[in-house]
Amino acid sequence: MKKYKVYIGLEVHTELFTQSKLFCGCKTKFGAPPNTQSCPVCLGLPGVLPVLNKKAVKYTIITALALKAKIKENCRFARKNYYYPDLPKNYQISQYEKPIATGGWVKIKVNGNVKKIGIERVHLEEDAGKLIHGEDSGNAEFSFIDYNRTGIPLMEIVSRPEISSPQEAYEYLTNLRHILHYIRVSDCNMEEGSLRCDANISLGEKEGKMGTKTELKNMNSFKELREGLKAEIERQSKLLNKGEKIIQETRWWDPQKKKTFSMRKKEQAHDYRYFPEPDLTPFFIEDNWIKQLKTNLPELPQQRFKRFIRQYSLPAYDAGVLTESREIADYFEKCLDFFPKPKIVSNWIMSDFMRLLKQEKITKIKISPAGMANLLTEIEKGTLSATMAKEVMEQMFKTGKGASQIIEEKGMRQISDEQSLDKLAEKVIQENPKAVKDWQEGKYQAIKFLVGQLMRKAKGKANPQMANQIIEKKLKNFSGKIK
Repeated sequence: MKKYKVYIGLEVHTELFTQSKLFCGCKTKFGAPPNTQSCPVCLGLPGVLPVLNKKAVKYTIITALALKAKIKENCRFARKNYYYPDLPKNYQISQYEKPIATGGWVKIKVNGNVKKIGIERVHLEEDAGKLIHGEDSGNAEFSFIDYNRTGIPLMEIVSRPEISSPQEAYEYLTNLRHILHYIRVSDCNMEEGSLRCDANISLGEKEGKMGTKTELKNMNSFKELREGLKAEIERQSKLLNKGEKIIQETRWWDPQKKKTFSMRKKEQAHDYRYFPEPDLTPFFIEDNWIKQLKTNLPELPQQRFKRFIRQYSLPAYDAGVLTESREIADYFEKCLDFFPKPKIVSNWIMSDFMRLLKQEKITKIKISPAGMANLLTEIEKGTLSATMAKEVMEQMFKTGKGASQIIEEKGMRQISDEQSLDKLAEKVIQENPKAVKDWQEGKYQAIKFLVGQLMRKAKGKANPQMANQIIEKKLKNFSGKIK
């Protein structure tokens, strides 16, 4: 089988974090009853006029700045004409020859190599509606249309065909989503359709010479994107090896059958008959606005990752986990204001804290940074063992109470005074002569059993380190008779 050069370009559509639609005041809330969030403007009824949502433009500019793209001073919208049941106007208001931004890049890392994937354009357009087919609605004879999504602001980010493998596409989309999440322009929730991705794939026998491309749709997760691209590359390779031609078309990925299937012939730009949108005048983006947005641009994921390693001496793994989410990274740094020991804070956040977040499906963290610091201080003082601390943290998640309050209410204070532990150790030594004898005969693992017995008598409240030290001391000094 011949080895072909792979060219992949991704078209990423992102629903923006606006309260209203792109050209009207209808709400954009997900999950509302069908056709309850539409009006004459987003339905394109006769006599209505669209009005541009300034916040959508703002979010697009912020994205372009984060991607190092060039903001265009003079922009305008165009009509993109096509005829689908979920498009009430029979055209979509989009951008064509004058987008908001061009250029820029997203950095990816694959097999230890860093690569920049170029951005072709970043532009705004309105979303279409949603078709609910018979098999989904319970009535197989009909399809239904929900126009709630019609007119929601979509930002489209089109990459150059510089992605050369499914894994690179996966890394590109992951890093792009990471950036969009950090700058808070979208929730990027693929399950709710606020992040969607189409891929253009072509194979070439020579470097720099692309073959006929196909467009691939219906990839609803990052994993499906990777799997779908693998299947399409394999399909095209087999056809080329047999001397057959690739047809330019739009194909659909079936995740159950792990194959792509033809949907329709791929349209060219001229098929959409673009022309300037007559109901919207060109708009101009002032330099002062761009400078203001650039000044307030948050620290981006890669910048924060490097700073966490440099400033807090964290391992790269810790820095990567903590900066995966802007909320977690913010939380980590706020905890350090109260408990300035980065590695200890990192360990607890990465383990039990994040486990509970996922397990409880919590969207709002109940434990304040000061509360987390209070818990870690109690551990450091010896008030809590690691096991007890995990239990306290679970209660903090469920109740929102502070660590000190939970410790007092549940009597969870660890026994750390030597006198109390010495008495318990004496009883354990006397009650377990076989274990003592094993230790004396060189079977030093027996000490674990004896420490366990002490912890049992203390109902799990004994300081484990002190318990081990006291038991070991008593064994070394033991002079009693062994039966």
